[in-house]
Amino acid sequence: MYPPKHETYHYQPIAPPAIGVPVYPASMESVVPQAWSSGLCDCGNDCGTYWMTCCFPYITFGRIAEIVDQGTTSCATSGAIYGLLMHFTGFHWIYSFSYRSKLRAQYSLVEDPCNDCLVHWCCQGRALRQEYRELQNRGFDMALGWQGNMARRQQAMAMNAPPPVHGMMQ
Repeated sequence: MYPPKHETYHYQPIAPPAIGVPVYPASMESVVPQAWSSGLCDCGNDCGTYWMTCCFPYITFGRIAEIVDQGTTSCATSGAIYGLLMHFTGFHWIYSFSYRSKLRAQYSLVEDPCNDCLVHWCCQGRALRQEYRELQNRGFDMALGWQGNMARRQQAMAMNAPPPVHGMMQ
């Protein structure tokens, strides 16, 4: 039986699993935007990501894009497109801001400090580092890529599974 039409149901957002795979609630209308796990200007103690993004931003972007696209686009492909746009047109920020919007939609993140396009146009490096940290803080090992993270997740689930029952005790 279907519920009567006069009743309304409010769905609560579902927290993402430990490994960081986004889980979508039944209704996106009731999702309350969440704050980013780190600020745009937070660099913390992560010197490796800072220097990688300063020297090779296409690697940082490629890793972000592969995770956000859930493996449908490889790190190499996304990074190459980003690098070509950066070197030949200077409009790489147009490509990268669309991934910030996808990331925000997947995890219900607030559009902060301003709209995604302006964040990437004005603060490209900082935006990439914030997105990279967000995915790390959600349990992704960025160097593994999508497939590596999914394999790790399956292994973790297999280790937590109860042991199989082999016949009856006699």
